[in-house]
Amino acid sequence: MTDLSPFRSPGLPRRLAAILYDLLLLAAVLIMAASVYTIAVVSLTGADLTQGSARLLFQLYLLLVILGYYLYFWTHGRQTLPMRVWRLLILRADGAPLGTLDALRRLGFALLTLAPAGLGLWWMLFDRDQQTWYDRLAGTRTLLLRKDADRHRSTAETD
Repeated sequence: MTDLSPFRSPGLPRRLAAILYDLLLLAAVLIMAASVYTIAVVSLTGADLTQGSARLLFQLYLLLVILGYYLYFWTHGRQTLPMRVWRLLILRADGAPLGTLDALRRLGFALLTLAPAGLGLWWMLFDRDQQTWYDRLAGTRTLLLRKDADRHRSTAETD
């Protein structure tokens, strides 16, 4: 268990910037994944991806790509690339790294609480610890790393 008291919670502008950057990066990943899937499926089967079961399978494939993107990065390093740029880190409320179920829970609650006009994110403006609804519900915390965190992390890894 890690003491999280020295860490601050990131503000709304930083979180919004990271979310926007993440969505842009995820869109690029989805375009590449869709291209690969389309080329493979259409060339092998000649299926029409705009209707029927082929469309459903294509949508499920894209959903799995989205799940894989967040699950991989949140459980392996606790950051997506945009979160690394904006110095954000996700941990469980007890300070431990996220497991697969923790990451799934966080993603599910984020989708549910962000759907109604982003209320899950706006909640942090009123929360005493500046935590979002989805972090509260999932038992996770988003923390702001110090500017020199990468330097300390790299020196700690070489010692």
